[in-house]
Amino acid sequence: MALDRNPLDRILAKDTPILVTGAGGFIGGHLVADLRRQGFSRIRAVDIKPVEHWFQAFDDTEILVLDLRDRHACRTAARGGGVVFNLACDMGGMGFIEAHKTDCMLSVLINTHLLMAAHESGCSRYLFASSACVYNGDKQCFPDSPALKEDDAYPALAEDGYGWEKLFGERLCRHYGEERGLVTRVARLHNVYGPLGAYDGGREKAPAALARKVATAKLTGGSSLEIWGDGLQTRSFTYIDDCLYGLQAIFAADYAAPINLGSAELVSIDQLADMLEEVAGLRLERSYDPSAPRGVRGRSSDNTLIRSVLNWEPSTPLRSGIARLYAWIEGELRSSGLRSS
Repeated sequence: MALDRNPLDRILAKDTPILVTGAGGFIGGHLVADLRRQGFSRIRAVDIKPVEHWFQAFDDTEILVLDLRDRHACRTAARGGGVVFNLACDMGGMGFIEAHKTDCMLSVLINTHLLMAAHESGCSRYLFASSACVYNGDKQCFPDSPALKEDDAYPALAEDGYGWEKLFGERLCRHYGEERGLVTRVARLHNVYGPLGAYDGGREKAPAALARKVATAKLTGGSSLEIWGDGLQTRSFTYIDDCLYGLQAIFAADYAAPINLGSAELVSIDQLADMLEEVAGLRLERSYDPSAPRGVRGRSSDNTLIRSVLNWEPSTPLRSGIARLYAWIEGELRSSGLRSS
């Protein structure tokens, strides 16, 4: 089957109202940009951050700054009906989610109140961005742990805080679909990375954090690279372009249960660092911090289901995606004036 270039065209008119929450964030900003590229004309972009702190913002979209933990704010966001891409939550890399479990859990209010508001407003379809952090931790104890299938979320033993919030959100979407008729879709995202996202400040994820460290060493003449954990922990990383296509294809698909949206290319953190050093053209002396947050020992995406449902899976090679991320971060650091003294 040929790949749908714009899968939303099968179910949405170009003037369908589209609500994107978390639009000031990394994935949300890219999603709004892609919807604009496709010619959708009624996009409402919502985030809690002041607009000057959004990663991307566009004058031809409706922009609202709202705290969606509040039910009245969700009603404002969902007014007029249409469809919803809910990407809003309080999250970051492992360092953030391990230190902010309460804040991550409170994001359950966003999905709860937004589902209520979407149903009340007559929205026709709703996508919830979930996470691989919903998976049972006992199935991720080794670097070579088997790739995670959707059924591996149960029996439930999700990542404390953030993972449980996402798992609850999935169940609530399911019941809204079964009992109240709102068409819901769930994408379980696996470590999405790419340009125009956080690379410092505490919310950055491993690819951006390591790219920043390598680029900083290159620009300042440094010789060392600190890695959290022992470097043997494994992950799969999903490039933003694959994520954008997958979100829209899952949204448009005739399949209601959660679907993995992640690359099947498994690498260790040491291997990720190797790629970044190769891209930067240098070698650094590594140090390891076993006391730092490092998450589960091994996690990757089993893509059997997404291939069955969409006849597609994320395919951007990590090496090429990492090169794009690194080039952007090095450029940002150069623009900030970082250089060897």
